[in-house]
Amino acid sequence: MQRRLARILCVAVVLMLAMPAGAQDKPRAGGELVFVVPSEPPSYDAHQEETFGVIHPMAPHYNTLLRVDPNDRTGTKPVGDLAESWTVSKDGLTYTFKIRRGVKFHDGSELTSRDVKASYDKILKPPAGVKSLRKEAYESVASVEAPDPGTFIVKLKYPEPSVLLNLSSPWNWIYKADLLAKDPHWYEKNVMGTGPFTFVEHVKGSHWIGKKNPNYWDKGKPYLDGYRAIFISASAAQVAAIRGERAMIQFRSFSPPERDQLVQALGNKIAVQESPWDCLNFVSMHHEKKPFDDKRVRRALSLALDRYEGSKALSRITLVKDVAGIQVPGTPYATPPAELEKLAGYGHDINANRAEAKRLLKEAGVPDGFSFVFKNRGIPHPYEPLGIWLISQWKQIGLNVRQEIIEASAYHPMLKRGDFEVAMDFQCGFIVEPDLDLPRFVSTSDANYGRHKDTVIDDLMHRQGRATDLEERKKILRQLEKRLLDEEAHVIWTLQWHRIVPHLAKVKGWTITPSHYLNNQLDAVWLTE
Repeated sequence: MQRRLARILCVAVVLMLAMPAGAQDKPRAGGELVFVVPSEPPSYDAHQEETFGVIHPMAPHYNTLLRVDPNDRTGTKPVGDLAESWTVSKDGLTYTFKIRRGVKFHDGSELTSRDVKASYDKILKPPAGVKSLRKEAYESVASVEAPDPGTFIVKLKYPEPSVLLNLSSPWNWIYKADLLAKDPHWYEKNVMGTGPFTFVEHVKGSHWIGKKNPNYWDKGKPYLDGYRAIFISASAAQVAAIRGERAMIQFRSFSPPERDQLVQALGNKIAVQESPWDCLNFVSMHHEKKPFDDKRVRRALSLALDRYEGSKALSRITLVKDVAGIQVPGTPYATPPAELEKLAGYGHDINANRAEAKRLLKEAGVPDGFSFVFKNRGIPHPYEPLGIWLISQWKQIGLNVRQEIIEASAYHPMLKRGDFEVAMDFQCGFIVEPDLDLPRFVSTSDANYGRHKDTVIDDLMHRQGRATDLEERKKILRQLEKRLLDEEAHVIWTLQWHRIVPHLAKVKGWTITPSHYLNNQLDAVWLTE
């Protein structure tokens, strides 16, 4: 008990020391940042990929039109990157961006709005045979134009309040128009950007190296001489690399026990930054399979969960923490706790919740001891602990649930086939924004694996996306949330993921956000020694 108390106190002290660098810290030039990446890039083209294995080693080579403010812990504030400034027309349909002049690609050629347009053309309307993973996110865009070298214009079909955040996507790297014109596949195997670091080498299974761009447009940056990303897939080996000071940081997350190991081993040499994470596990129930076609049964499964006690227990061992609604706590559209408690399964009286769950099951004709298979993804954190917890909760209302673990690579295909009754589902966003986080819950989405059909949710999703008044949009989102999680219980929210990034204390100038896809350009990062 004494050892555990000492460890908790040590973590608390380190967390206090881990606040982002303040104004009194003067960045120091020089040094190489060495960091761990648990995954490698399938290709080099961010427009067609979705893994942090692309973003973490490669983002320092590129700029985007806009970016999320690297000092904004909520991950919801757009700022200029290649865009120096912008204006919006009175009708909200035309966004005009002033493109920075004097920005050079790493081959010495100058960037113009033509390169920005060519990159967005590739994202919005990819040529035949070229994959674009995010073109559906820009349905509101009518056209993109480059009327002169310093101007880029985005015209919308209808006003959309999320457009600036959508244009801040960390995936929308700006490529060279001439290279795309010659070969739209060129960027799948090659690197050529305008970012703070130039490409040196990629040795598969080993490392990725970038060095300081001496001609970077943001004068004085980057501070680092270079960086080295080392690819390590095993969690224990990642922890060992930082504990042995062979690496300084891993930008995705570690689990609470891994954090505690590092704090205990390194003391004041380690700092810890933590944040709610725009990732979530939820339970999908196949609406075409009995008895899960009955909303009383789905609602009962949600009512059985003691989320508040679950949060206390699970946050000690895995990557979850907050009891949350459809948006990340602490961000603009998050549900206030008093409103959240009105939803099925979110009230604090667990005995009353479970009594209601049993009543609903009986009313729906589900016998005591009813059994079903819960399919879960074969990933240790947080899938396996969450799965064990869910089954223990459902047992409290008389259900007999068997868990079947599916190997990670086979899991997505299983969900797409609909080969399940009840299954663990998941989502990670790159920016906390309803238009980006919630489209999978509309009836027509390919990612609506439970196959619910609900025109009310479809309409609410459409309306919130076009609501330009903040309070009106919040009101519509609360209606959508109640419909999704309570009235129809189409899915069951578990607990919000929690991001934990321990790093050597000498790493400065980096601020954690709710997304492990953000803040990876490394332009402001520096080392104290």
